[in-house]
Amino acid sequence: MPGENLTRVEAEERRAIVETHAYEVALDLTKGEEVFGSRSVVRFSATPGANTFIDLIARDVREVTLNGRELEPSELCADSRVLLADLEADNELVIDADCEYTNTGEGLHRFVDPVDGEVYLYTQFEVPDSRRVFAVFEQPDLKATFQFTVTAPREWKVVSNQPTPEPIPHEEGGSATWGFEPTPRISSYITALVAGPYEEVRDELVNSEGRTIPLGVFARKSLWADMDAEYIFEKTKQGFAYYEEKFGVSYPFAKYDQLFVPEFNAGAMENAGCVTFTETYVFRSKVTDAVKERRVVTILHELAHMWFGDLVTMKWWNDLWLNESFAEWASTIATAEATEWTEAWTTFNAMEKTWAYRQDQLPSTHPIVAEISDLEDVQVNFDGITYAKGGSVLKQLAAYVGIEEFFQGVGAYFRAHAYQNTTLSDLLVELERTSGRDLSEWTAKWLETAGVNTLSPVIDDDVDGVITRFAVMQTAPSDYPTIRPHRLGIGFYDLRGGALVRVHDVEVDVAGDLTEIPALKGVRRPALVLLNDRDLAYAKIRLDDASRATAIAHLADIADPLARSLVWGAAWDMTRDGEMAARDYIDLVLGNIGSETESTTVRTTLAQVRLAANAYVSPASRDAQRARVADGLWDLLAAADASSDIQLQLATAFAQAASTPAHAERLAGLRDGSAPLPGLEIDADLSWQLLVGLAATGAVSPDDIDAALAADNTSKGGEFAAQARAALPGAENKRAAWASLIERDELPNTVVRSAAAGFTHPATRDDLTGFVDDYFGMLRGIWRERTFQIASYLIELLYPAPLANAELRDATRAWLRDNTDAPAALRRIVAENLAGVERALTAQSRDAEADDVA
Repeated sequence: MPGENLTRVEAEERRAIVETHAYEVALDLTKGEEVFGSRSVVRFSATPGANTFIDLIARDVREVTLNGRELEPSELCADSRVLLADLEADNELVIDADCEYTNTGEGLHRFVDPVDGEVYLYTQFEVPDSRRVFAVFEQPDLKATFQFTVTAPREWKVVSNQPTPEPIPHEEGGSATWGFEPTPRISSYITALVAGPYEEVRDELVNSEGRTIPLGVFARKSLWADMDAEYIFEKTKQGFAYYEEKFGVSYPFAKYDQLFVPEFNAGAMENAGCVTFTETYVFRSKVTDAVKERRVVTILHELAHMWFGDLVTMKWWNDLWLNESFAEWASTIATAEATEWTEAWTTFNAMEKTWAYRQDQLPSTHPIVAEISDLEDVQVNFDGITYAKGGSVLKQLAAYVGIEEFFQGVGAYFRAHAYQNTTLSDLLVELERTSGRDLSEWTAKWLETAGVNTLSPVIDDDVDGVITRFAVMQTAPSDYPTIRPHRLGIGFYDLRGGALVRVHDVEVDVAGDLTEIPALKGVRRPALVLLNDRDLAYAKIRLDDASRATAIAHLADIADPLARSLVWGAAWDMTRDGEMAARDYIDLVLGNIGSETESTTVRTTLAQVRLAANAYVSPASRDAQRARVADGLWDLLAAADASSDIQLQLATAFAQAASTPAHAERLAGLRDGSAPLPGLEIDADLSWQLLVGLAATGAVSPDDIDAALAADNTSKGGEFAAQARAALPGAENKRAAWASLIERDELPNTVVRSAAAGFTHPATRDDLTGFVDDYFGMLRGIWRERTFQIASYLIELLYPAPLANAELRDATRAWLRDNTDAPAALRRIVAENLAGVERALTAQSRDAEADDVA
């Protein structure tokens, strides 16, 4: 569908012709289950006599009227475009159409609650999907005002970017019409509509300029009892106060509603004044502190976007990174400084930086300022570079220019470019002005090059243990050889009273291949030397041999949680790079994770130890190591404090790691209550997670899954049931799951995601061998026939990665070799899948050395 993939060149050409002013969009949501009416009146200026197009994906276009001339829709509409010829200086375009609801989380998503049959709608437009709802010039630098008029069932709530007006009821049909005021000038991708019988609670705040900002929290009826709206309001108010003080710019919109909506693809979306969140953040069951903290960070991430992204918007998607990276950085510092989650930077290191380092070592890595040639490039670029590496580098930039100067520059940027579009240079101008620093070299090395550096200590000491030389060696991968400047801490840690504590530290600038640190000469060598202490720099770090031995023996004794996270991360990087045997990493985790206090560190590390056992150990010892990990997790679980956060984490990790009949017996005892653990409540979600583990080990039948769904016939229950069915071993079960995903196209997005994840459960690894050819055979058709979101789920999650063998590597290389003409975004996903297998083979080779020694 070439018309759906707008290129940057096309957008620039259209922007040179068109200046948008205003949209009036009338939507009729009373036309049945499949379509809704969409009538757009678009007012825009143009170069007289020019030709261009407007974007629209619709089932049927009834009317196209340009400047009073009725045009024939069938002659104008192709793919997602309506052609517009012979434009005037000032134009009025009217397009009347029927558009389709989706169940993919793109455009206008329609959900029917299995609990009560109620219908709920919400929009999701980033990147290019407002065109699924109304006719629009779909690019961020064609801002305009948007005035929505919505006809819907009278009993519904209807929410958009502007405050909700009183509805005008119709005399017949049980419907009403809501006429919203026009928005300020914003980009189309942050417009929004949410409609349905949502429950709501209201609050308000008075902002820094004395204006009252109405606040709202919304969720559907069947989840409302679990909606902790007061806490959401509390974090929101803390975020408002923090951002308005630090930015020196008041909140730019009329109100702020937060809506928790079903079957959402992302964590949240920054629609102006109308933020949508995944319902995962409505806690119907007990969740870990990691998830609770992540919800706070997400709330503050979206709030930061109201300034950075919504008020001031990137001109084109190559600056998407700045949009998302700023929100990542801002939400983390706000969480750490304005809420009770004061260790947010530890969480950032454990989760975001791990993601960034992994992404930055894939063949698809790219500079932070990426080359975005078309919409498909954008969609695959919501990655660890755009979010996490960018956020890490902004943290470093803030330290480089000074935190106060950084905030002052950002505030000046908002004031100078309010309701406009910008590029990176516009921000850098303000930061250079407030800091007095020239950022050209910094920008070139950090934003315009790809790859992650590795920092290693070089230490000489005398017979008394006194350091005679200390240097930091910096290396870079051969493909991305840039050597960068770093500002970082170096911490010395020794055992004191049973704890490993910082006894000495320096903060230094590192540049070049080797940087001597004379300030550390004459200091006694400690038990542990930690580069990048306090995590200022973006770089992988290495531990010297003595420090690594200390870490393995005493990681749990490190008093500072951020320092512990850095050591955890260094050990994992060494394992992924084939420098540390996977079984040694397993030893490290099982020996230390039980006393880790930071929930996100636990969550990340438990996922990594499962990957190590499933893919990084040598094939000859894989079954034994997988069983050892599950047994070790069970022992830790049995010893965990009742009702503690780590108890819940270990229970879910054990369910995911279970691989033997003995493991299944323990899962069954927990689930049916015959062998409980003190304080471990088997609530709805944990019961399902245990059932998925039982399914993957072949300990339950499809009938058992059906019975569980009958007892929990909710949307969440449906997702878990799909995952459990797809996780069942055996060719017949796997073939049925495959057919439901590939041969049919009716499942909603979240069920597709859950079923695909279940299909490749590591416990059913042997069953995946028979699907390698099927996987590569379906790729191009799925990419062509499904929406981007569904296609990406299927291509990423159905890849038989648990095989992690040379045969899968070779088959993937062969597909890439034979499909050089495939869309670049599709090839990128497949190449990333291949990189995971290649890395696993490297790690297996390193781990096999331990087999040889044994």
